[in-house]
Amino acid sequence: MPPRRPLKIGITCYPSVGGSGILATTLGEELAARGHEIHFISYERPFRLPHNVPRLHFHAVEINRYELFKYPDYTLPLSVKLAETSRDYGLDIIHAHYAVPHATAALLARDMLPPERAPKVITTLHGTDTTLLGKDPGYGPAIRHALEAADGITAVSEFLRAETQRVIGVQRPIEVIHNFFTPRRPARSRAAVRQELGVAEHEVLLFHSSNLRPLKRIDVLLAAFARVQERAPCKLLILAGADFRPFAADVARLGLSDRVIVRENISAIEDYIQATDLGFFTSESESFCLSILEAMAFKCPCVATNVGGIPEVNIDGTTGILVPLGDTAGLVEALVALVSDPVLRARLGSAAQQRAAQVFSAEVMVERYLKFYYQVCAEASRRWR
Repeated sequence: MPPRRPLKIGITCYPSVGGSGILATTLGEELAARGHEIHFISYERPFRLPHNVPRLHFHAVEINRYELFKYPDYTLPLSVKLAETSRDYGLDIIHAHYAVPHATAALLARDMLPPERAPKVITTLHGTDTTLLGKDPGYGPAIRHALEAADGITAVSEFLRAETQRVIGVQRPIEVIHNFFTPRRPARSRAAVRQELGVAEHEVLLFHSSNLRPLKRIDVLLAAFARVQERAPCKLLILAGADFRPFAADVARLGLSDRVIVRENISAIEDYIQATDLGFFTSESESFCLSILEAMAFKCPCVATNVGGIPEVNIDGTTGILVPLGDTAGLVEALVALVSDPVLRARLGSAAQQRAAQVFSAEVMVERYLKFYYQVCAEASRRWR
């Protein structure tokens, strides 16, 4: 097989805390490390995007607040910046994470350029575009058009592919490429982090990490955790990707003020996850749940609701425990079992780490993205001959 030429790839994503932005940022880093030229285009720098890395660039989108518009528009300025970046740097691909507004803007950018210089558009679905916006008559038709007009589509789980075909009616092929996670080496020791958090070495420390959106069901998380305290005292670290203050009253009402520890917008998550013992997730819907994979990489078994793509990541009874949606008592029983049994925790944690490394590694998933990139470029080139 002849050597593959390096690609020039534009990536547009949400820069804030969340699985899609984390995945997009990590993918860009991994691609740059493999010799490809990567350009991130967004309204601000992705929060985990490092500085001064070879072949890794960032271009800010300027959003004007014209009085003509009741709400500031982002799609059009993004499309112009994508077109400019593609023209100036000769991008082969624009990889849009989320159909709206990113893929929609990428399609506009593609149409602004001559066909022979237009980049290929690949859209990765992360969940909300299908499970929430896809059902909204104000967005659904635009999402379907963005997917049908893209040069390639990927989804982060088999569940999401099936839901996209069911909800939006997309019949063209969707490539499933799961999320991946490559942990950085923690900058601080487990003991140092636990000391900062006020957690003794003998105490079991649970953790939850999310953007706290309603579908994460933080109310269920806190209620179940409160019931666990009656039988197996432990502490809960919440790595919040949003303001936790709306939940402060619930913490106080449940008597958890000395049991729940919150850290907001943490970029060095490895420092904190390696200091924990058990993950806890109560989502009512998930396309993948990158936070579970992050936990697994650090030998943390997870108790989670059995929804969406979670079973593709966390194997019930092997790497953690899955509980039916709505079964709060089941969540409590699973947590008590793992908090009370360090041998079981260790066995599931070791299996979790092994699965994370073997199935969801960067080596596996980045190569799958690259294979898909070259396939899309080759197919598009044949269409223009």
